[in-house]
Amino acid sequence: MNICFLDIETSPIISYNWGIYEQNTPKVIKSWHIICYAVKWNKSKTKVYKKIDYKSYKQFIKELWKVFDEADIIVAHNGDKFDIKKSNAQFIQEGLNPPSPYKTIDTLKWARKHFKFDSNRLDDLGEYLKVGRKLDVGGWKLWERCMLGDEKAHKKMARYNKQDVDLLYKVYEKLKSWSNNHPNVNVFTGKQNACPVCGSTHLQSRGFMITKTGKIQRFQCQNPKCGAWSNGKNVRTVNIK
Repeated sequence: MNICFLDIETSPIISYNWGIYEQNTPKVIKSWHIICYAVKWNKSKTKVYKKIDYKSYKQFIKELWKVFDEADIIVAHNGDKFDIKKSNAQFIQEGLNPPSPYKTIDTLKWARKHFKFDSNRLDDLGEYLKVGRKLDVGGWKLWERCMLGDEKAHKKMARYNKQDVDLLYKVYEKLKSWSNNHPNVNVFTGKQNACPVCGSTHLQSRGFMITKTGKIQRFQCQNPKCGAWSNGKNVRTVNIK
């Protein structure tokens, strides 16, 4: 199964406004675009794609489309609301058809659903879970320099983007066993009685899950980096008399 960890960096919208807060913009001067995006496949190294490195923006977006088309699962922080929709907007704008279907994992939704952290931002989760922090690039100035075509700024943005995906992967590894809706990673391997979260076959029988029609054997993954609970159609159901 191709699991893709993704993060995109975008430029701001340039527009006329009568004020600063809660404005109805009368005119957009220049719409946003993707500056760069970072991709990590499963346990491979993170790769960053920069707009400045391509002859045309369409070619740059086509490379991102290929990532979506090859992925079985796309993992992103706030991805369902931001990264996925922003990318789709660029695909259709550049005349591209929908990529092949894929599942999404949004680590922001996991954090909100299962925990009560002080903050669910990726940087704060990294610190709280003791797996790292985002790269400090000094804020808005870096985006401004990228919009002006500063090549050094683009390289710094790429490092920032890469660190975001590396941190995303570490946060995902910490949160994944707590999720009750992780896509089954065994779909393409055909493994039986394997952990649906990490694929380990080292499972321990731990009682039953009671349903309206019977009880289903329950398992816990014994992979020390996982520990997820599971049951499934491949586990026999015993009717309750």
